[in-house]
Amino acid sequence: MSTTQSERLRELLEPLVSSQGLDLEEIEVDSVGRKRVLRVVVDSDTGADLDQIADVSRALSAKLDETDAMGEGEYTLEVGTPGAERLLTEHRHYVRATERLVKFQLAEGGELVARILKVDDEGVDTEVPGVKGRKATARRLAFDDIVRARVQVEFSRKDNKKEEEA
Repeated sequence: MSTTQSERLRELLEPLVSSQGLDLEEIEVDSVGRKRVLRVVVDSDTGADLDQIADVSRALSAKLDETDAMGEGEYTLEVGTPGAERLLTEHRHYVRATERLVKFQLAEGGELVARILKVDDEGVDTEVPGVKGRKATARRLAFDDIVRARVQVEFSRKDNKKEEEA
């Protein structure tokens, strides 16, 4: 998708997404054979439920139908959320990933897998899990020290609340 089309679509769709209480995270247009697919990714601090996604999808569809932003050709609109292993690119993404396990690629080289505990304007406070019975350790990462960060899926994470009740 050209930058011009991407910018036009963002300018057109972002106010509608915001009016639904959501953030417009991503816009992508892919060609699939003769058809095109417009993928719109939305999110909020509290997440987006199916009703919100359906509402925003209807609003976006109506707006796109009344404009020529997608041109004359046929296209499919897909509206969804970022997914479990989202890439963290904005400050708000880090805030939303608090208490989640994240894989960081560091500017100094190497990787670090740690849980985000707190986020402020300069960086993140993390907890690095202990290995082989060792205690977890705290580590501060400045945003300038982070090249890339991606949320990790945890299948066997213990719920702290359930542990405390036991």
